[in-house]
Amino acid sequence: MAETGSDVGDMKHDSVSSPGISDQEKEMATNAFEAFKAGSYDESLKHLDSLQELNKEDYKVTMNKAITEFYKSGQTTTSTLKQTLITLKNQMHTAVDDIDGLDDVENSILNYNQAVIHYHMRQYSESISIGEKLYQFLEPFEEKFAQAICFLLVDLYLLTFQPEKALHLLAVLEKLTVKDGNSKNGKGESTYSTNKESSSLKAEFTAMIEAAKSKMHQYKVRAYIQMKSLKACKREIKSVMNTSGNSAPSLFLKSNFEYLRGNYRKAVKLLNSSNIAEHPGPLKTGECVRCMFWNNLGCIHFAMGKHNLGLFYFKKALQENDHVCAQLGDGSNGQAAKKFTGIPMCALLANKRYELLYNCGIQLLHIGRPLAAFECLMEAVQVYHSNPRLWLRLAECCITANKGSSEQETKGLPSKKGIVQAVVGQGYHRKIVLASQSAQNTIYSEGQSAAIPVASMEFAAICLRNALLLLPEHQQHDSKPDNGSKSCSQSGTTESGSETSDACSGKTQEGDKFIPAAPSSPLRKQEVENLRCSILACSAYVALALGDNLMALNHAEKLLHQTKLSGSLKFLGHLYAAEALISLDRISDAIAHLNPENVTDVSLGVSSSEQDQGSDKGDLEPVESWKQTPLCYPSSVSSARATMLFNLGSAYCLRSEYEKARKCLHQAASMVNTKEIPPEAILLGVYLELQNGNTQLALQIIKRNQLLPSVKPASSPDLRKKPLPFQSSQPVQPIQTPSSFTQVQRK
Repeated sequence: MAETGSDVGDMKHDSVSSPGISDQEKEMATNAFEAFKAGSYDESLKHLDSLQELNKEDYKVTMNKAITEFYKSGQTTTSTLKQTLITLKNQMHTAVDDIDGLDDVENSILNYNQAVIHYHMRQYSESISIGEKLYQFLEPFEEKFAQAICFLLVDLYLLTFQPEKALHLLAVLEKLTVKDGNSKNGKGESTYSTNKESSSLKAEFTAMIEAAKSKMHQYKVRAYIQMKSLKACKREIKSVMNTSGNSAPSLFLKSNFEYLRGNYRKAVKLLNSSNIAEHPGPLKTGECVRCMFWNNLGCIHFAMGKHNLGLFYFKKALQENDHVCAQLGDGSNGQAAKKFTGIPMCALLANKRYELLYNCGIQLLHIGRPLAAFECLMEAVQVYHSNPRLWLRLAECCITANKGSSEQETKGLPSKKGIVQAVVGQGYHRKIVLASQSAQNTIYSEGQSAAIPVASMEFAAICLRNALLLLPEHQQHDSKPDNGSKSCSQSGTTESGSETSDACSGKTQEGDKFIPAAPSSPLRKQEVENLRCSILACSAYVALALGDNLMALNHAEKLLHQTKLSGSLKFLGHLYAAEALISLDRISDAIAHLNPENVTDVSLGVSSSEQDQGSDKGDLEPVESWKQTPLCYPSSVSSARATMLFNLGSAYCLRSEYEKARKCLHQAASMVNTKEIPPEAILLGVYLELQNGNTQLALQIIKRNQLLPSVKPASSPDLRKKPLPFQSSQPVQPIQTPSSFTQVQRK
């Protein structure tokens, strides 16, 4: 959920001259600064030109001229100003890494201005690097400038998901504010000549201190929300409401807090009560509040399982975002923002097009519109190409698009026609044509490169390779192999962590680093492990679909060797490995994988022992809709074992062990509802009866579309359909689940 936050202040206009200058130069500098503050940029430039003639070697005059011209253009020449500052920096032969003494404090304004430009151009790493260097020399700076540096760093830490660093800086800011307030209050009466002037300045200063405190409370809430520290957040929310009242930022933050708690109706109510019409536009705040309003509503309705309504709100947010971009500059789709021209610098961060496309894509995937989701995510991946989650989502789109929707499946082999595809001839020559096994190896764009972004299984394989490559390969600890197998190195992570550097977790081990996954939260240790398992499961399925059985077996075995594997993925791993081995004519090895005793759990989570990963673990996933198991997926150990037995019967049949196959078939049939036996299993029963010479019984099985003798066990999930991918992901922080299909083998 996005929330409003205070933006970085304007760039500093340094009019304080170096020591040793004449009174005339001081007067010119003062006049230039006063004209700048009054908005008379032409007059300010005249004074600066005169000042430059007197002191041509002072780089500060050149910098102030560049800044004045920047403001004169309406802050639309960001790239030009950036280049000017870089040129000045090069002339001075100083770099950020060289800031190691008090001599460099003189250049602090230049460095700060560069950091602000990097911030607005979304170059957060560069901005943080400069800001942290300036932070080392905070003491010599005046209080207002020191506060500006701290606020800039706090904003940057929150944007890069480093909430603990942000909280540390906020504590420093509180000390600065208290110190500043005490010193100014102590000097009050003696500094100014009249009581009237003193009281007015005191009131102005008090208002400034209160505004800073309100700003700090809002930042604290944002940090606690990222950390999922709900108790601390609840306390801080009260301070925000006391200092800011029912303003749009405070209500957005409180709505975000209720969203994390699962109080979705209250979150919607708080959003609706915010008066976004009165909020300043993006030119003043750098934020499109209306866009955030629709986006947050979309997130909340996604969490409530109302995916179509959530998609409606995301589309509204996209429309609002494009409308704002069109008003700010040329290119309604954010093309101008890419070039950083034509749009005021303070509004560059207002464009959220690619984040919204990401949300729309995930929502469309849940609705069952994989092709539309593919288009949205393909546009988003151009910006967020280092996000392994996003590549997995694209692969899921390809898999679902080629498998077809559940509605299409019900019109095929399983329910409507049963196992009879057609009847040919009449009387004595009447023949029954049985349905063939549904072909997975669809022909995709022959003669076309697989790297072309089309929703094909070939492109899905490329996406999954990208996702695996983006995950860390080795882990320094917790890498014990499962059941004595080779260690399959992994670096953990699930889905919705909130920090992006080791400093956030307070740990320094190599394996505890966070993996960036913009625009969603960074991947943490357990999240990486879960994501790796999901990618391997998808990779095995895609390789089977493409007929690459060796690669499918490799992915399935890697999946089974993962140290922390959910029961559902372990079940799929055994099925995929068995199918690949059967295709490779290694029936005995396949039978070992198809042992029903291999299935002891079919849950989607890792295990209850993972709950000790952190005190806030239970708060990580507010979304409940993803936890619903797909109808075509075994919901119990019994039904999963029945699927294994059906496949085991197929394997025995391939070895001509018909009696064992028959026993497996009927044992499995006794574990599921008669009407829910897969058609492949019925065809296997027909084949076994024909092999046994029971032609009449085989005909009865075909006519009744059920195995004989009929059994009446307890109801179970529909095994006629192969399990579809579990597209289950939050808009900004998706949730990993397997994406695969169970395949019943038959001869």
